[in-house]
Amino acid sequence: MASSSADRASRSGIWLGLFTITMSFAAFTSALFVREGTSDWGHIVLPSILYFNTFLLLCSSGTIEISRRYMVGGSQIDARQSRKGTVWLLFTLVLGIAFCVGQYMAWQQLRAQGLYLATNPNSSFFYVLTFMHVLHLLAGIAVLLYVTGRVVASKTTFRRSLFENAAIYWHFLGVLWVYLFVLCRIKL
Repeated sequence: MASSSADRASRSGIWLGLFTITMSFAAFTSALFVREGTSDWGHIVLPSILYFNTFLLLCSSGTIEISRRYMVGGSQIDARQSRKGTVWLLFTLVLGIAFCVGQYMAWQQLRAQGLYLATNPNSSFFYVLTFMHVLHLLAGIAVLLYVTGRVVASKTTFRRSLFENAAIYWHFLGVLWVYLFVLCRIKL
């Protein structure tokens, strides 16, 4: 009974965290819409690598889901399922890290165009939105590294709610990125 209560509490915690992050990005979006109405608003050309980054993050959502199905799919997890789930989890980590590297490359492409954080309102919003997303993604990578360590250390027994909550957070980051990408594409 205690573990069920702990699972419910952790699930509530992840949803509260996601709500908080959503509200933060809603505030950024609101600020963008207000700022867009000013006379110094122009448009920037988004780095083309963002399309590839989007593909990477969407793929990582698929790989974590495959991993989750191996890890928490049934009542008992055998060593073979655990290994397969761990491999897919490692793919997720690699894709997440590749996304972060891709974001850095996008910032470098903007800098090559002479667009910095303070160049104009558009570049400011782009840097702030994408940097905040990368910070949250890095937190997700840290959690996935922790989960991977727990899975490897325990082989078949680990707190499944931890994995499920990490997967929920990772999927959320994918959805958030798609929203931010569309927002930047339309408004910046």
